[in-house]
Amino acid sequence: MIKHILVTILAAVACCNGAEAKNYSMEFCGKRTRLFADGREVSFSDCVKKQTSLRKKFKLRDLIKQAYQGAFGAGHAVIDRKRAWEYFSREFGSVPAEEIELVEIISPDYCRINLGAWKKAELPEKWLFNMFLASTEIFPDSAALFKNYLEQITALYPESAAEMAEFIKHHRGEAVHHSREYVKANRPSYRIVSTRFLTVLPVLKAAAALPGNGVKIIAIDGRAASGKTTVAGQLAKILKAGVVHMDDFFLPQNLRTPARFAEAGGNVHYERFKAEVLPDLRKESGFAYRRFDCSKMVPGAECTVPSGKWRVVEGAYSLHPEFGNYADLKIFFDITPAEQMKRIKKRNGGEKAKIFASRWIPLEENYIKQTGVKKRADIILGR
Repeated sequence: MIKHILVTILAAVACCNGAEAKNYSMEFCGKRTRLFADGREVSFSDCVKKQTSLRKKFKLRDLIKQAYQGAFGAGHAVIDRKRAWEYFSREFGSVPAEEIELVEIISPDYCRINLGAWKKAELPEKWLFNMFLASTEIFPDSAALFKNYLEQITALYPESAAEMAEFIKHHRGEAVHHSREYVKANRPSYRIVSTRFLTVLPVLKAAAALPGNGVKIIAIDGRAASGKTTVAGQLAKILKAGVVHMDDFFLPQNLRTPARFAEAGGNVHYERFKAEVLPDLRKESGFAYRRFDCSKMVPGAECTVPSGKWRVVEGAYSLHPEFGNYADLKIFFDITPAEQMKRIKKRNGGEKAKIFASRWIPLEENYIKQTGVKKRADIILGR
């Protein structure tokens, strides 16, 4: 039996504002991320202060490395993926399992995941490598952000101004290495990962604990605009999972009747999901189903779900009682009404947000209340 978990993002992460945080949330700003710990926005300076309290023998070079990684991520570290995997696998095999922080946040955009803690948690090494690979994109503003981070370090430690100026004078964009003193004292062994993956860590821990070797199914239900699709996309990258979207099962026009909408969970074509998806979810081979065509209001072109050991079904109504207990791991994404409308307005615009508020959200709320889907979940994320 999977233990019921309630988190906003992640508990027991080394926080960046002093005390250990219990609740994380984030806001996506283009490619960049605003990170909040217990409701307080996390700055790069906060991360620097936390790192210097966690680690021994910090030199200016180690702060500069944090700034470099915090701005550029790990893009410089992967030129050849095959060689990167071989190097990672050797290092992972040599690191002992340790009771240390799993995650150390080094900037709002990036964190270090410690290999020893990952091994202690008995999480597959390939999953961490896939997260690392998915965090290697270098953004256009990385150089400017790196410069800003160096200025923040100088403001925190004005006695380092001359040494910092000398570094900036000679630096030509190359990656920065830890100091010998830091390496000797801390034995660092980690990989840089986007903080956007913090959301998915509780799901990975529960997924790794699932028994058996067959195809595993993760269902992600929850309120509109709560983050279901984002996490499903992350699981697709990490687990190499095939994803089925409940938005592909909108009701066709002939089923949009008052009686149907009065049903708890009637606002989804559950009959077609049962016919086209459920019979194939447990098969390792790929399969296809039809996606809903909004322009014609009928099922349209086929969508292929690739072969694999993992399946993710995401979207409201994915834990509909009509489907039975088909999922190995059941997740519910929650969100406050205020935050929900804020996100919908940003995503869909003001006019469509009014339609969500007056029509679609009440139908979802009735489904949640009448079917007890939140109580049936193994993991609750959000709020």
